[in-house]
Parts: sequence; C-alpha cells; structure tokens
Amino acid sequence: MDQIKKEKRYGRLYNQIKDLIEKSSNNPFSNMATINAVLYHKMDYFFWTGFYLLQEGRLQVGPYQGPLACIDLAKDTGVCRAAINRFETVIVPDINRFPGHIACDSRSKSEIVIPLKNKDNEIVGVLDVDSKELNSFDTSDAKWLERIVDLIYP
Repeated sequence: MDQIKKEKRYGRLYNQIKDLIEKSSNNPFSNMATINAVLYHKMDYFFWTGFYLLQEGRLQVGPYQGPLACIDLAKDTGVCRAAINRFETVIVPDINRFPGHIACDSRSKSEIVIPLKNKDNEIVGVLDVDSKELNSFDTSDAKWLERIVDLIYP
C-alpha cells in the first residue's frame, strides 16, 4: 500500500474507532476488542492483531483477531517484551533477524509492537501486529497505531 493511501486509511480508521469508543464504551477491554476487529478487517496486510497484557508480571494474551496466539510469552524475550523494556514502539522488518523472537505462528514475517499505557502512564501491555510479508510496517504505522492505542484509556 502506498504511503498516501495508507495515511488516508489510517485517518478514516482512527476516526471510526474514536467515534465507536466515545459513543458507547467505558471499558478498556471492549476498546481493545473493537480496535482489533477494525484493524484486522480493514488493513489487508495485518495477519494477526492483538493485545498482550501484563498480569502479575506475566505477559498474557488478551483480545485478538487472527490465528491462535501464544497464551503466555516468556519474560524478557521477544518483540513484545522489547517494546515494554524500551518504553517505545518496536518495528521489526524481518522477525527471523530479531534475537529471541517468539514464533507463535510460522507464517508471520514482520511485526510492530506498541506499548499500551493506562491513565497513570504505566505500561500495562502492548498492541502486537504481525504480517505475513517482510517489511510491512513503517513510521506511518507506528504513528497511527500509537494514536489508536491511546484511545483505550481516555
């Protein structure tokens, strides 16, 4: 998808998600589920879209769309933990070149992970998006997905 088309699509999706959440939700889990459904069905290169949430120090799968997910991710390994430990979005053009990558589905080739912060600005999990293609994600994806994730805890 070219950059202009991508930016326009993200803008429309952001407005759609924002409108859905503002009109009817006061529940972060409902917001996560809504975000997953919209992104998974509207972004053709998103193979898996979901949240991993910190639960008593463990990073466990939350609401998601796509193939079966790993339930519990090992501590301090993988892209999701890297995003948490670095306190920033991590873009991985080729997951086979990321040390310690956790392969929940061998069809995934690239990934982006966005930290999820609560109202107190504490990281409580991540949004994880996988693609079956290499080099699927860029700074445009990061910018818009960060904005979308910020809608979860208004």
